[in-house]
Amino acid sequence: MHRSIRLLIAVVIGALAIAVPVMAQEVSMEKLPPSVVKTVPRCGDTNVDPSLSEISVTFSKDMLDQAWSFAKNSGGSFPKLIGSPQYLGDKRTCVVKVALEPGKTYAIWINSEGFRHFQDSAKQPAVPYLLVFKTAGGK
Repeated sequence: MHRSIRLLIAVVIGALAIAVPVMAQEVSMEKLPPSVVKTVPRCGDTNVDPSLSEISVTFSKDMLDQAWSFAKNSGGSFPKLIGSPQYLGDKRTCVVKVALEPGKTYAIWINSEGFRHFQDSAKQPAVPYLLVFKTAGGK
């Protein structure tokens, strides 16, 4: 058999050997990490009312209480937080009071590579999510 054909066959067999165990794993909500399903304000909004007094993040699963990571993206893009975050009764929505400024772009990591305290009830960290929005008004 030609050498390149043997190499191709070996690569295909190797790829199948790797793919089969991955495909054999059953996907379920319990096994997958929680993810952000909704934010207020919405990610990408460019006309957020600067008088908005609360940011909320809703996850795909029930979350561990008293555990959160609102992390800074860079210098002045993080809003002023007022008080501590808290979960609503649904155990999926975390809210934090904020003071926003007009005409400013904000970027907030909901979990990040270094901060992974948003966790489901099984202590599985949520997938990191970058919430970016801009308030109306200003210069």
